[in-house]
Amino acid sequence: MDTKTPIFSKNDDAKFFRTLNKRVNEYFKTNNIKKTGNWKLHFKTIIMFSLFLAPYFFLISLAMPFWVYFILSIVIGIGMAGVGMNVMHDGNHGSYSTKSWVNKFMGGSIYILAGNVYNWQVQHNVLHHTYTNIPGHDEDLDAGRVIRFTKEAKWYKFHKFQHYYSVFLYGLLTFNWSLTTDFKQMSGYLKRKLSYGEVKSPKILWTTLVITKIIYFSVWIVIPLVVGVVWWKVLVGFFVMHYTAGLILSIVFQLAHIIDDTTNPIPNEETGEVENTWAIHQLFTTINFAPKNWIVNWYTGGLNHQVEHHLFPNISHVHYGKIAEIVKQTAKECNLPYHEYKTMRAAVIAHFKHLKELGQEPQIA
Repeated sequence: MDTKTPIFSKNDDAKFFRTLNKRVNEYFKTNNIKKTGNWKLHFKTIIMFSLFLAPYFFLISLAMPFWVYFILSIVIGIGMAGVGMNVMHDGNHGSYSTKSWVNKFMGGSIYILAGNVYNWQVQHNVLHHTYTNIPGHDEDLDAGRVIRFTKEAKWYKFHKFQHYYSVFLYGLLTFNWSLTTDFKQMSGYLKRKLSYGEVKSPKILWTTLVITKIIYFSVWIVIPLVVGVVWWKVLVGFFVMHYTAGLILSIVFQLAHIIDDTTNPIPNEETGEVENTWAIHQLFTTINFAPKNWIVNWYTGGLNHQVEHHLFPNISHVHYGKIAEIVKQTAKECNLPYHEYKTMRAAVIAHFKHLKELGQEPQIA
């Protein structure tokens, strides 16, 4: 991790973000709409939590064939990803509600998704949203040695096959959260004295992490065993649940940033300055996909409108579809890029094609 903090340029002759921000604010004011979530988000919250938790209670209370157990574990995984993208995400961005305690409560749902609020807010809100696609600063680009997401990452021979095997590794995302990632992240972030919002003592953060992990594994492993579910079913169900959620979340995340159309800006070695302003930087490093597909938009919590989300992370995703035209038009007027793929299929193909290109030996590529 590069320790020198990037500095964004202040040169915006076109006054892109000032114009855009004014227009978006006018939209909400004219229509008398709050920037936070509304009844649509609240109703969706009920649906996502039902998908996530209802099958769990069926699994621990009813005897059923393994194939039913397996399918319900997949449904839990779908609900798990849905809660993460729609509820937890808005909550931790402070956009779910106008009430801070509601945002904290909904953001805290990450604890039953195997994650940790402190780690997520630092990694996502601070590092990813601030230094989007900047190698050495945006941890979403760091997959260790196993996957090469940027030209700056070291190349290994096995990367020639990463466009084949990466999809199988994507499913391990939340499984790793539950076991190792949170402990590694917290240790690293505390050493670097990183925080988001209210600063808490390391003792409180470590205690919270340990207690919530104990509760998490008690709910998903211990309780099913206690009520009589066969141990191998419990372990298979736990893995299937996580693999389903991890695969969904990883693909949605990667389509927004790991595609050939996006850039990986490198700060000036001497000054640490990035070429563009923060807002314009987001346009070069972020992509929308399937913007008109209501199913994708509804289920992914508007993460298919990633451009709008990165420019306005404190606005709830339920509004992205409406403000997208404002963002697109303003970018066009300022002669700036606005990347989008019309379908999710096209974005998926583009992503794995990009992985294939990054997997070639650098001298050949």
